[in-house]
Amino acid sequence: MNIYPVKNIMPDPQESPIGYAERLGLVHASAVSQDHKKKNGQFFTPVEIAEHMASLSRIKGRVVRILDPGCGAGILTCALAEHLAKVSPSTGMMEFTAYETDPAMVPVARQTLEYLVRWLEERNITASYRLCEGDFILAHAFSLQEDRELFKKSIQQFDIIISNPPYFKLPIRDPRVQAARLVVKGHPNIYSLFMAVSAALVREGGELIFITPRSYASGGYFTRFREYFFRKIQLTDAHLFVSRKETFGRDKVLQETVIIRGEKSSIAPEAPIRITSSGGIGDLKEAGEKIFPYWNIVDLYTAEKIFYLPTSDYEEAVLEIFRDWNSTMKDYGIQISTGRVVSFRAREFIHEVPENTSVVVPENAVEVLTGVPGIAPLYWLHNVQRMELQWPVPKPGKGQYMEVGEKSGPLLIPDKNYIFLRRFSSKDDQHRLVAAPYFPPLPNDQEVTGNGYIGVENKVNYIYRPSGHLERNEVLGLCALLNSQLFDTFFRIFNGNVNVSATELRAMPLPPLEIIHSIGNEISRSGNESVENADRIVKEYFQPVISQ
Repeated sequence: MNIYPVKNIMPDPQESPIGYAERLGLVHASAVSQDHKKKNGQFFTPVEIAEHMASLSRIKGRVVRILDPGCGAGILTCALAEHLAKVSPSTGMMEFTAYETDPAMVPVARQTLEYLVRWLEERNITASYRLCEGDFILAHAFSLQEDRELFKKSIQQFDIIISNPPYFKLPIRDPRVQAARLVVKGHPNIYSLFMAVSAALVREGGELIFITPRSYASGGYFTRFREYFFRKIQLTDAHLFVSRKETFGRDKVLQETVIIRGEKSSIAPEAPIRITSSGGIGDLKEAGEKIFPYWNIVDLYTAEKIFYLPTSDYEEAVLEIFRDWNSTMKDYGIQISTGRVVSFRAREFIHEVPENTSVVVPENAVEVLTGVPGIAPLYWLHNVQRMELQWPVPKPGKGQYMEVGEKSGPLLIPDKNYIFLRRFSSKDDQHRLVAAPYFPPLPNDQEVTGNGYIGVENKVNYIYRPSGHLERNEVLGLCALLNSQLFDTFFRIFNGNVNVSATELRAMPLPPLEIIHSIGNEISRSGNESVENADRIVKEYFQPVISQ
């Protein structure tokens, strides 16, 4: 499917391969729809980023075998070839292998690679290329099998694998997911499969250079992947783009992205990791730099296998504070769960006003003081504010009341002390963690008491003590910590998503329980439960340590 006369677009005299690749890519991008690009996960790499990624390569040798598993217009391959031609005089031969599945893009990639080969040969470097039109994951699925030796297939090894892979989630029954079940869980994003297969295909001592979303750095869905990938690849460099908008701005992508460079090694890592960061492309050349011990960044000795990305002195100090804490919610008998009310499934039980005359009230339910039987408050994400639960706050389609009945009973939870925590934040929200305290109302405090039950919508997490209840000072102390700059900073060091995962929060280190109680008691004594006062009290506890 050649939808435009790509062969009529010839390189200009003295045009570099990377410049030619970019020009061809822009022509393709203007000729296909946004839906086409989204379906194929196409987010073309800007020249500045391609050149930066290429500059990370340290491989030198007479023959260099290069793989780009999702080549697009070939801009990364060109950037790497130009870099090697410039800095590695000993390189006399380059062999390129590229994969591309979009039929509309294949002619673009072929034309780019043909020009690249001619360009290199003019510089006395022998070059050849192989452009594969099949699916990269399925073509190498055997490399991820535990019993791959039984297949008697020799795995082709590469010196350098460089890639900006496609980004989109795969359905669980997709053959690529089935082939990669050793390293994935649930509905994986395809970019992680590209990384996993590449980790199998790079030779010992070879290098991987990837730009991807940073979502694999934490979270339960990527635990198997991190376990597999970081056992094979030792990171040496990571660059974080702090802005969600600038990296792939022309493709209207809102992703927090990271570039990594790592080496295939079976030896336990000892060298430190260099972490750099920039807002976007504009300040890429002025990126800040930090050097960290390897195991401070890639933690394979915990169940979560988290990849941390601190980028400043303050973030480094925050990370050290959390590393000194050895307790989690479980150690304090505290649990976190996700709200049970999925609104579209529970629509018949949700009401805009506290009226319902057809409800069957459980025998053990307490009659509501207002005389309206079987109605409980329902708390949504928009009710949860920092250190404050606002209810009722009517919104179209988000009824603030929930029936208490035999059918709705499994969706409700006992009315006791909780902390409510938003499961999602907006992409550019200043605060990733937004938590509110909840205490059961005293008689006559509000219109509905809920017969001893309340409802929590599915986009809200709730923190509680399964055996017993959270004390008031525990609720206030934990809530203050979760809303603090300290905890928000730590969370952002390893989480680049808008999703606040209950799994990650269960594993999050907590200070000694005495400190949590003390913070809560101080908030109570002050008579001021505002987020400003809570954050001030938390800072008084920890700012001196951070400032040392």
